[in-house]
Amino acid sequence: MENHRLTNWLPYVVLGLLALFPLVESTFYTQLLTKVLIMAIFAMSLDLLVGYTGLVSFGHAAYFGLAGYALALLAPKYEAVSLWWSLPAAMGVCALFALVTGTLVLRTRGIYFIMVTLAFAQMLFFIFHDTKIGGGSDGIYIYAKPTMKLGEFQLLDLEKLENFYWLALALTGAAYLLLRRVLGSTFGRALLGIKVNEHRMRALGFPVFRYQLASFILSGALAGLAGYLAAVQYGFVNPEILSWHQSGAVLMMVILGGMGTLHGPVVGAFAFVLLQEVLSNQAWFGPSAKHWQLAMGIFVMLVALYLPQGLAGLAQRFGRKPMAEAADE
Repeated sequence: MENHRLTNWLPYVVLGLLALFPLVESTFYTQLLTKVLIMAIFAMSLDLLVGYTGLVSFGHAAYFGLAGYALALLAPKYEAVSLWWSLPAAMGVCALFALVTGTLVLRTRGIYFIMVTLAFAQMLFFIFHDTKIGGGSDGIYIYAKPTMKLGEFQLLDLEKLENFYWLALALTGAAYLLLRRVLGSTFGRALLGIKVNEHRMRALGFPVFRYQLASFILSGALAGLAGYLAAVQYGFVNPEILSWHQSGAVLMMVILGGMGTLHGPVVGAFAFVLLQEVLSNQAWFGPSAKHWQLAMGIFVMLVALYLPQGLAGLAQRFGRKPMAEAADE
């Protein structure tokens, strides 16, 4: 019972500690942790599909990149755009794209589903890469960060690093709580049932296609939230953020952290980004640092072999019960 209460409160304690981070750490580490938070949202959105709905998508970067391009194209070239409407608009574009693509790809299964999601993402990649819509292969700069104003009063100046960090942290917490709420509902339990035995759920009268489509749209919209924040952080978007490399990276975060738990993808995002920073450090590894993907791949394979529940499953190895968010509500 005590462990159960501890795991319930642990995310809130971690959020509290993270909120203090910019006050005690340097600009570099605050930027790095902001990147981790954004990738955590991205990984949680994919885990909704892979870990809870049983749909392995290899084209999830499409929604991440599409939201970044939506911001870049909606914003005036040298002026700041309002976050109040540009963020919902970017997520709405992603949700609409997920509705269209989901209606088609959910008619396939297994390896075909993986390949069709990859195909849609690559189509989007080449649309932005080979046309002038988004600046071609050079991409587009976003010269000013969005504004958060209430009338004439500026609520939060996102040009300040710590303010943008706190916004990313708040949205990561909001995404976590939203997914926790959704997965604890009847809808979330139906998704788990579909993942275990789709045919049985259909025989029981559940509209499996509509449940999967709703999950697909929510997952795409949340990936769009992460893509929007990434575009704001870097002030730049190019076709690389839509590529299969990006889809592969977020899938590795989910595998590293552990599928089917909400905290697993967050742990995976922390591990992946921090390992990438360490392994690509030329001061430590010299010329071999440019081959950091090799070491990362070996690490991911070892985790997959010896920790089937991911890094988040380490707690179970030490005799503690895992967090089962879906069953907490």
